[in-house]
Amino acid sequence: MKPTKDISEKTLYDYQEEDLNTIFEYLGNNPKNENLLYQLPTGGGKTVVFSEIAKRYIQKTGKKVVVLTHRIELSLQTSRMLHGFGVKNKIINSEVKELQDQDEFMCFVAMVETLNNRLQEDKVEINNIGLVIIDEAHYNSFRKLFKYFEKATILGVTATPLSSNIKLPMKDNYKKLIVGESIASLIKKKFLAKANMYSYDVSLQSLKLGINGDYTVKSSDELYGNYNMLTKLLSAYNEIAKGTKTLIFNNGINTSRYVYETFKKAGLPIKHLDNKNTASERKEILQWFSKTPDAILTSVSILTTGFDEPSVESIILNRATRSLTLYFQMIGRGSRYLGHKEEFTVVDMGNNIARFGLWDAPIDWQEIFHFPDFYLENIKNDEDIEREFVYEMPKELRAKFSKSTTIDFDIKAEYKKSFANGEKSKLVLEKSIEQHARICVENANDVFDARILAKQLKEEISYRVRQYSYCIMNNTKNYKEWLEEDYERKLRSKISKMFAAKM
Repeated sequence: MKPTKDISEKTLYDYQEEDLNTIFEYLGNNPKNENLLYQLPTGGGKTVVFSEIAKRYIQKTGKKVVVLTHRIELSLQTSRMLHGFGVKNKIINSEVKELQDQDEFMCFVAMVETLNNRLQEDKVEINNIGLVIIDEAHYNSFRKLFKYFEKATILGVTATPLSSNIKLPMKDNYKKLIVGESIASLIKKKFLAKANMYSYDVSLQSLKLGINGDYTVKSSDELYGNYNMLTKLLSAYNEIAKGTKTLIFNNGINTSRYVYETFKKAGLPIKHLDNKNTASERKEILQWFSKTPDAILTSVSILTTGFDEPSVESIILNRATRSLTLYFQMIGRGSRYLGHKEEFTVVDMGNNIARFGLWDAPIDWQEIFHFPDFYLENIKNDEDIEREFVYEMPKELRAKFSKSTTIDFDIKAEYKKSFANGEKSKLVLEKSIEQHARICVENANDVFDARILAKQLKEEISYRVRQYSYCIMNNTKNYKEWLEEDYERKLRSKISKMFAAKM
């Protein structure tokens, strides 16, 4: 079934109707007002579902509904959607100091911080509240409001029922989880576009984890802001996403600006957006992005929620994250299905696919909800991911070594052979240097050409050194850096000797 109906008609699709019935069945058999959590993927229409819930709940019970959001854009979108369903509502924003007209409304939409301030000041008291709906419920800022609504049922709505704070699991605040349609099912029914996913191996050993459990902005900026990574990103864009409307997500403003400069220098249509842009600048940039077919927009995480541009064709994750929620949110920005857009592209530059699995892979949300510690403890660490890397030389680089029949060299296999023969482990790197020198010499006219080719092998050298360091179980950053420098120096020397022998 294709989603031919326009959302403005305010009708529900079959899967939304089923979820709605399940939710109302729970609310009807819930004398203790126990809190409920509802999961539905990004793009599945969560706002549509809870707007219809608000409408039916008010009709059935005569009690009022409060909808809580964490961002002003979401408050405005939610209010508009509720109006579309015939639910007259009032937004409690920073301009609303008192609620003298509350009897005129059965529904209120509020940002969490604003409502918390008003309730603390005792300037606002909403009477007869039966249901509190929390959008993006995985954020923990909402917990502070729970004490004000002890007599109401709280319905949390999220695409990822995993708390943003490991110390505050969602199961502590919600009694039951209702899981909606899966991403794979929504793709099959043509409600979501299919993701074509590509990943580039990136060594993340230099990244550091912050107190929130994710990689720090500082260490991310250092890694993703360096010349090699920026070159790799540009190459990935040209290879996979060139000419498509593209969103690039970064972990730091500095990185995003470097990306902007790199792409602009390459003559590509790109703009940078961060939370320091004014409202008018943001509006202008997003309008440009919407109407420009091959536009590229580089930003930090400000476009993960409250942003909807269905024409996005490519998502580039130019960052690593250990947040499952953020992973789904970033990819979800490109997943809107359109008649002429049944597929979209995801380019992963942060080993995120290896860490979390494919975007549309089956996922046991009940297990994650009930046992979040177990899930978080078993997320693959970066070293394990890197151990599984298999380096593939890019096509353009491979073409430069066209005169060589064999360009591969298996460090692990060679190490096993040397170990079995009782040879020194260093012999493995010597053989690798010999092989690299040989293919450089075979494809060069003189020693200078060969050295230029050797410089372009930097990524493969880094990969081989990492594999070797795993084999000998010495994987410290300083040791690997020293090994790489030593390898490159010996490679230059070997090339010179080979050319001298030829002469």
